Amino acid sequence: MKELPSARILGIESSCDETAAAVVEDGRRILSSVVASQEELHAEYGGVFPEVASRQHIRVIYPVVEQALAKAHLSLGDIDAIAVTRGPGLPGSLVVGLNMAKGLALGSGKPLVGINHLEGHLYSAWLKRNNEEGKEYLPPEFPLLALIVSGGHTELVLMRDHLQYERLGGTLDDAAGEAFDKVARLLDLGYPGGPAVEKAAKPGDPAAFKFPRSWLEGSWDFSFSGLKTAVLNQVKNIRQELGDSKEDESVDLPVADLAASFQAAVVEVLATKARFAAQEHDVKELLVAGGVSANRALRTLISKDTPGRVHIPPIELCTDNAVMIAAAGYFRFARGHRHGLEMDAMPTWPLGSD
Repeated sequence: MKELPSARILGIESSCDETAAAVVEDGRRILSSVVASQEELHAEYGGVFPEVASRQHIRVIYPVVEQALAKAHLSLGDIDAIAVTRGPGLPGSLVVGLNMAKGLALGSGKPLVGINHLEGHLYSAWLKRNNEEGKEYLPPEFPLLALIVSGGHTELVLMRDHLQYERLGGTLDDAAGEAFDKVARLLDLGYPGGPAVEKAAKPGDPAAFKFPRSWLEGSWDFSFSGLKTAVLNQVKNIRQELGDSKEDESVDLPVADLAASFQAAVVEVLATKARFAAQEHDVKELLVAGGVSANRALRTLISKDTPGRVHIPPIELCTDNAVMIAAAGYFRFARGHRHGLEMDAMPTWPLGSD
């Protein structure tokens, strides 16, 4: 592969409820990372409230960007390009980040690069860090299979080179992250659902309830809607059996066992289909990225059962951040990708379409 030029990229991310900015050098070295979370603001709604999210982005995006530059000990003049999430995401949230990036580009004359949020998750696997043995982490090698698992997306993607994506399959209904959120609400575990379910599942028995696995044989697609419904029906049945009324809300549910059994069903399907897809397409490396990749049960199972190297970003880089946007921005910038100030938000932007 031709050696790429050195560059420092300022990344800006505001696709959902995290306002983030970061500076990354050469797509691998993190110079700074700042994330302003809105988790507490949305907890009372049990999910992200779009209008609240966009207003909060407006309030904090300037100080977040300033802090990212200050932490990197750089000024905007030291930056080679500005990368910003263009989509997919919440329209109002995306516009805030885009406008900030456009203003900086216009005022400084720096190039502007629009990044797909899912692409950002993938490129978090190229960032430098030490592995579990304390040795320098080796980045992924092509060809590889990528499993993207986040709040709104569950996809299997084949990558034969940088910025080349062949979508093999994806969710037909609920994404894995959406299923976690909905089950968390059902079990009254709070928001965000992924960490809440994982915590509740820790003391539980993953074999307590036989929840269905939707394999969708003959395809690389996923479906978690039926699993979510199965959990709902199980909760209703428990309340009917133990309560005085048809659905007695006062019944103490076996939350730990329900959470553990649900989590086991999701994780088994994700890990198994990813492993089989890697074998089918003759790749030796598997990349797992997105918010759900922070789930320890998934990390353990997919690392144990998958042959070859498995790349999973550290937990702090699994959830939304601007480091991943800057990393992806470097690889696009180094290959000559540029966007003008007329660039619009693309809330439903598929990975691989420019």
